[in-house]
Amino acid sequence: MFRWLAGRGATQRDVERALARIDHDDWRHAMAGLPFLAGLAPQEQDALRARSAWLLASKTFSGAGGLEVTDAMMLSIAIQAALPILQLDTRLYEGWTEIIVYPGGFLIPRSDMDESGVVHEYMMEASGEAWEGGPVILSWDDLSRAEDGGVNVVIHEFAHKLDLYAGEADGMPGLGAHPDIDPRHWRRVLDDSFERFNQALDVVEEAIPPDVDPESDEASPWYEQLPLDPYAATDEAEFFAVSSEAFFVQPLPLSQALPQWYELLARYYRQDPLRREA
Repeated sequence: MFRWLAGRGATQRDVERALARIDHDDWRHAMAGLPFLAGLAPQEQDALRARSAWLLASKTFSGAGGLEVTDAMMLSIAIQAALPILQLDTRLYEGWTEIIVYPGGFLIPRSDMDESGVVHEYMMEASGEAWEGGPVILSWDDLSRAEDGGVNVVIHEFAHKLDLYAGEADGMPGLGAHPDIDPRHWRRVLDDSFERFNQALDVVEEAIPPDVDPESDEASPWYEQLPLDPYAATDEAEFFAVSSEAFFVQPLPLSQALPQWYELLARYYRQDPLRREA
């Protein structure tokens, strides 16, 4: 249905044709699989459908690791990727063309420098990755569980794309189209919220009994006290991406724990998911 359109540098005509090819039943089925979208108003659903059509027309979807990417999979990914730019310019997702989907987690090279200055190189399993100027890579197994605990790998990686559009991934997306947001205010709120979250994480980790492995599922009840996945403590870029997941999928804990940060995200995305839950 969509393959002949993708990756051509979509024109308005391409988008219109992609929109016309989204079957009503297919759309309803895809939306039903994403329960955090249930509160969208009719006009928001129309806008989301148009943004999804733009993604289907402008991006090439490729399977990796033997996975065949179906039309239903492409539509689900496009819907989730379109949500962050529902009220933003599609140009924020331009400059690259490919979305690669693996059946499950995949390995990516990583390197870290220890306190002695020695660089350690290793392979890390990932559920998603966004390359600067390159593709978005996703694990279908992980993204098909979009609503679990506020985790959403598609929103996470596309939030990285918004961050990277402004340059280095540092938790500060481009604010040129947001005259109501002072970049200095964004930085202050980001730094303060990041610090507060790290302090909360320290408290939770200190409370885990010594006979419980912090990396095991047994430690989940402690981490579930946090408003965000602990991965948000990695750095400011991951904090922005993980916060964006929670903002759209499970907004209440974030809004309660970090109200200034939630309010700033609402101003940036020009959406308030909490109102959809009312």
